[in-house]
Amino acid sequence: MNIPFLDKWRRRHSAADAAGEGLAVAFRENPQGVAELLSECELLRSQAAAAGLELDDTPASLTALDQLLPRWRDDPELLPWLGNDAGLYLGTLVVRTVPGAAWHVWPGGSPVVRLRSGREIPVVQAGLDWAVHGAPELSQIYAEAAET
Repeated sequence: MNIPFLDKWRRRHSAADAAGEGLAVAFRENPQGVAELLSECELLRSQAAAAGLELDDTPASLTALDQLLPRWRDDPELLPWLGNDAGLYLGTLVVRTVPGAAWHVWPGGSPVVRLRSGREIPVVQAGLDWAVHGAPELSQIYAEAAET
């Protein structure tokens, strides 16, 4: 059966799946390079700077982010991008400061942080939840990761 909209949907989703797989492949080939890209978080850094906060790549900056007034919630187009950056920033701090923590990219392309215990933290989802709802707080997620 020929259903035109279904063909378009399949092409779009197979391209998205390939992009996710591309990140997983890139991570396997150059984990340090991908980790550097994940740590940039330019949108989050610019939004924080506009609010008078410099993100200094320390766990204390997560507490400061949690205290910001969430003006970004007024812009629904900005929310997913900012949440993504917040999750990547959180993940970067965990990887840099929690012994044994490392980036891992799932086959579909979703970056997570794997702790020494084997527990995986879906940091991007946590960042999205933080951006949209304000909870869980980024500092809380970091504290839980640092305890294990």
